[in-house]
Amino acid sequence: MPNRIAVIETPKGTIKFELKESEAPITTKNFIDLAQKGVYNGLTFHRVIRGFMIQGGDPKGDGTGGPGYKIRDEFSPKLKHTKGAVSMANAGPNSGGSQFFITEDPQPHLDGKHSVFGHVIEGQDVVEKIKQGDKMLKVTIQ
Repeated sequence: MPNRIAVIETPKGTIKFELKESEAPITTKNFIDLAQKGVYNGLTFHRVIRGFMIQGGDPKGDGTGGPGYKIRDEFSPKLKHTKGAVSMANAGPNSGGSQFFITEDPQPHLDGKHSVFGHVIEGQDVVEKIKQGDKMLKVTIQ
């Protein structure tokens, strides 16, 4: 079965990424469940660091929020923080929730610290246009 695709619609355009379901099953299931419940719709990219990453998925919008639970880390030797990696933000080991980030450039120092669960297949140019405070209008799974 082919991997599903997550679609993030923003005012700057659309970002599509492939979900790496076989390499990160817990993390992808968590993201899919949250997206299908509409949790991400209307949330902002609250942290943007040019040349590094854009981060969103916080219901509070300030980097401290989450879904009310934590998931364990998943690390696969196949999944690295290359340009366009989609990865779980965390506050230490096994503390992922709803916040995620997309890399603008390779970030190998994050390998083994954050769970990569997807990779941008369309819209990396949109990633690089996102500014802090831009909204995720809608997040869907195909």
